[in-house]
Amino acid sequence: MNVKFGPAGFGMPALDGLDKVKKLGLKAAEVEFTYGVRMKNKLASQVGEKAKKLGISLSVHAPYYVNLNSDKKTTIKTSKNHILASCERAHYLGASVVVFHAAYYGKKKPENCYENVKAAMQDIQKVIKQRKWKIKLAPETTGKKSQFGTVEEIMKLKRQIKCTICVDFAHIYARHGGKIDYADIFKKVKSVGLLHCHFSGITYTAKGERTHKSVDKKHFIPLAKALKRSRKNAVIICESPFIYRDAVRMMKWFKG
Repeated sequence: MNVKFGPAGFGMPALDGLDKVKKLGLKAAEVEFTYGVRMKNKLASQVGEKAKKLGISLSVHAPYYVNLNSDKKTTIKTSKNHILASCERAHYLGASVVVFHAAYYGKKKPENCYENVKAAMQDIQKVIKQRKWKIKLAPETTGKKSQFGTVEEIMKLKRQIKCTICVDFAHIYARHGGKIDYADIFKKVKSVGLLHCHFSGITYTAKGERTHKSVDKKHFIPLAKALKRSRKNAVIICESPFIYRDAVRMMKWFKG
């Protein structure tokens, strides 16, 4: 069983951030393009080479401006381009997965939203294959009831189009009003090989996720116990406001 912990982003230039990740004993990091893909391919290659040398596994988070279920064709096209730009950088970074929030339900039924997301992702996968990028798309479980992204929805995508997934446990917790059944989640994701995860503290309302907050040990330990019982290999990316401190805390609590 191999579980790696790391920060969501670096909070500094990526090459310097990798040094900090290594110094803290962390073995993963997620390169955040959440507000736009601004890293050039040349820098992505340099970051990827350094990460490989330091033994740090990289993943990518695509921009937030994605809605593969929009009524506007231009929005869907732009959303695909955001994901593809993230995939291109991920290729140069040597990253394994590209995480993204797939869609909002809007006025459509969940099953119709699912079909739209599936079709758009298949279009993206065709380009990935054409360009020979060794990248897996990872739609993420989402924290708002208005968003596409239940565990069931993303696992259905995995089965039907052979993508992978990102399980954000904080989002699931917020989406269900502070309730989460880790044993049930691990049962549902049993077929996933390496499980890519996000974790943080979180505040929420009746509509779901509101803001991320610091990781609390009493909230993390139930996940740690469930993960150990599952015997799954996993990467856990810390999305709290204290990305390094809380990633190290989680690593220590898990080992302890």
